[in-house]
Amino acid sequence: MRFRPLPGITIACALLLVFLIGLGVWQLQRLQWKLALIEQVNHNLVAPPLSLDRILALGSDAEYRRVALHGRFDNAKEAYVYGTGPEGAPVYRVVVPFRTDDGRELLIDRGIVPRDLRDPATRPQGIVAGETHVVGVWRTSQGAGAFTPPPDLAHRIWYSRDVAAIARADGIVLTAPALIEADATPNPGGWPRGGQTVVTFRNEHLQYAITWFLMAAGLLAVYIAYHVSVGRLTFGRKP
Repeated sequence: MRFRPLPGITIACALLLVFLIGLGVWQLQRLQWKLALIEQVNHNLVAPPLSLDRILALGSDAEYRRVALHGRFDNAKEAYVYGTGPEGAPVYRVVVPFRTDDGRELLIDRGIVPRDLRDPATRPQGIVAGETHVVGVWRTSQGAGAFTPPPDLAHRIWYSRDVAAIARADGIVLTAPALIEADATPNPGGWPRGGQTVVTFRNEHLQYAITWFLMAAGLLAVYIAYHVSVGRLTFGRKP
């Protein structure tokens, strides 16, 4: 084999090859991070619930942790977040202020109701009055996007779970900018229906890594083919 590489093309291709391989390796590292994150979240969702104090001490690590609360709902301030249910039907998430026994206020997503049960008068059994115990999943607030419709304040309907905005509309001072998604413990009368936490993590890092490695292999193949075509890479003995 005889190889006489062209300096300029060789340097450029070498730099690009290192860059492409580096991106592939980075995506593999991201894949391991994402798998560890998913495993941790799944563990948190089945672990025993923590107290509110312990949750607050975790800061950003409290996401998807279960929390146990004792206190009262302020049912007069129910808010409704429009969305779709597990089967794709339109539903409302019932978000209710909750005051703990020591006076701290939070917002709890009690679960979903169909559109014809948005009015609490249609589901009186599900209105929990007095002291109650709630277990739910701690979620950070989801602000409104650029294309999110404005809320219908007259009917207390929202189109994003913007915790800060919902609390501000009712003059509530929240202990933390979070939303607790109630677990699947049945409510009287069956509504709202809790247990609506959905864990979705986009995980396409392996596909991305394969793409970068294939591009690196393609670049190497083109580099070799070009040098063969111009006679600067030959195989076998010269006759």
